[in-house]
Amino acid sequence: VLLLFSSYSLCNAFQWIQYGSINNVFVRFYDVSAFAIDWLSMSYMLVYIPLLFPVAWLLDKRGLRLVALAGSALNAVGAWVKLGSMKPHLFPVTVLGQVICALAQVFILGMPSRIASVWFGSHEVSTACSIAVFGNQLGIAVGFLVPPVLIPNVEDVEKLAYHISIMFFMTAGVASALFILVILVFKEKPQNPPSRAQALIQSRPTAEYSYVQSILRLLHNANFLLLMVTYGLNVGCFYALSTLLHRMVIHHYPGEEVNAGRIGLTIIVSGTVGALISGIWLDRTKTYKQTTLVVYIMSLVGMIIYTFTLSLGHLWVVFVTAGTLGFFMTGYLPLGFEFAAELTYPESEGTSSGLLNVSAQIFGIVFTIGQGQIMDRFGTKAGNLFLCSFLFLGTVMTAFIKADLRRQQANL
Repeated sequence: VLLLFSSYSLCNAFQWIQYGSINNVFVRFYDVSAFAIDWLSMSYMLVYIPLLFPVAWLLDKRGLRLVALAGSALNAVGAWVKLGSMKPHLFPVTVLGQVICALAQVFILGMPSRIASVWFGSHEVSTACSIAVFGNQLGIAVGFLVPPVLIPNVEDVEKLAYHISIMFFMTAGVASALFILVILVFKEKPQNPPSRAQALIQSRPTAEYSYVQSILRLLHNANFLLLMVTYGLNVGCFYALSTLLHRMVIHHYPGEEVNAGRIGLTIIVSGTVGALISGIWLDRTKTYKQTTLVVYIMSLVGMIIYTFTLSLGHLWVVFVTAGTLGFFMTGYLPLGFEFAAELTYPESEGTSSGLLNVSAQIFGIVFTIGQGQIMDRFGTKAGNLFLCSFLFLGTVMTAFIKADLRRQQANL
């Protein structure tokens, strides 16, 4: 189940970044501004914000299987729609396809901590959560790596259309195959609940669970609110960085499209390692607050180093610094989810991780637009410093979160 979820999450994330990672090629093919292509990536964040609550409600009422089916189905449909946009004047069709994939993402993002806690015992839960997040990361990695290789920067529009269609066909094929697999294989929950905390939740009658009250209770939880803002700041920076990475690298190293993709890949791969390590570490030590704070501080340090080494003119330096940055920034993703699940037990994990994601999407949009505009006016260093300042703010706020580990108490 975990593996399958990770796979279609991967496919969906790939579709998110496939435009941004070869920004300049699509700008020429559709003859639109770079800002318009950035919006293709931001559409994901925009669609997510209003739709999160209905979907999280579905996850609670109807369970995992239905949400998984909806997510993988929309993912496949969106991929096929994009195949219809193979002429330069059909930019709106591509936008439609991207919006459908963005809808699919709403059904995907809230699930990792839910799958982890429904299917895995208390010793494996953080590790399982990191693996589920890992699929999404890997998708972004593939999205950085594959498009620059599949689609060379050629002048001839016909040739370009041919290359782009190959990429869209592959995506659509994979997405459809995964949808069929989900229908066949994906089950609601294991026969026996894996942990005491989960057994308590399953034995609770549905009537006492009201969705709106759950959200209100979360919003009265001061620790959770702090975590929500700090998570949004960190992940928002990560979104902005991913979306604008290609533009930054090309600006300092003209003609290095493929390497720009590889740097994106480096960020994600090292981040994946970071995420897995942080998940395993949490299961071993249960030091939620300390781990989160350390990782946050390191993200800030990494970002500062990246900011000042980007323009030195050595690509390998950028690889190293970007890798370090990715290790901590992406490593923070599962930490935030798990810490939230601890602070808010027995509320549904779908709700807490949903609120975290909304916060991340809102900051993501603000940062992407803000940093994009700053880069156009004052250059990349100013844009990156803009992100650094917010990470600093987040670090300070993280220090004020109290480690009130409610789920651990239930498992004792």
